Amino acid sequence: MRNGWRDAGLLALRLGVGSAVAAHGAQKLFGWFGGYGPEGTGQWMESLGFRGDGKRNALLSGVAEFGGGTLLALGLATGPAGAAVTGNMIVASSTHVPNGLFNTNGGYEMPATYGLVGSSLALMGPGRFSLDEATGHLLNRRWMAIVGLISTVAGAAYMITPRRPPEPVPDEVTAAESPAGDVGATESPTGDVGDSESPTGGEGSTEALTEQTEA
Repeated sequence: MRNGWRDAGLLALRLGVGSAVAAHGAQKLFGWFGGYGPEGTGQWMESLGFRGDGKRNALLSGVAEFGGGTLLALGLATGPAGAAVTGNMIVASSTHVPNGLFNTNGGYEMPATYGLVGSSLALMGPGRFSLDEATGHLLNRRWMAIVGLISTVAGAAYMITPRRPPEPVPDEVTAAESPAGDVGATESPTGDVGDSESPTGGEGSTEALTEQTEA
């Protein structure tokens, strides 16, 4: 295979994955694309049990995704950028592990794939169609990629290890909060309070039935 095709494939991979990761970062940093911004994302991260200030963690995660994804798409500082994406996606994947692999069930399939692509680009390089190539790989030395990957993986472990996942809701509570467990639901087939006065729920229906019985 000619190197031109390989470089074109790397360009397509960088543009696709880098843009998607950057969009996720923009959701966290700016609230774009239906995101919740630093405040809302911070509250969500706190609910997941991560240590430290939730807003700070949201900003760090957003910078890693937006900055790392943008740099990957441009092919600039590819080693450090791919490492940043890898570390962030390791943390993201850890929150989806209880749901299994597949994304349809809320699993870790998508963040794990993004992380794998980030680490692969960090090690392989961006190809000829990149800003790193144009600048003589000034910001994309091999040692930068290795140090970046080691640092971000260690940082991910630091975030994941002390995390306290939210406790599962007991089945009894879930049943009590379901529509079938609403107060007054057992009083009538429709679940409205007071509808047990008659099958149709109309006023005076009970009296009418009583009169017919006496007759």
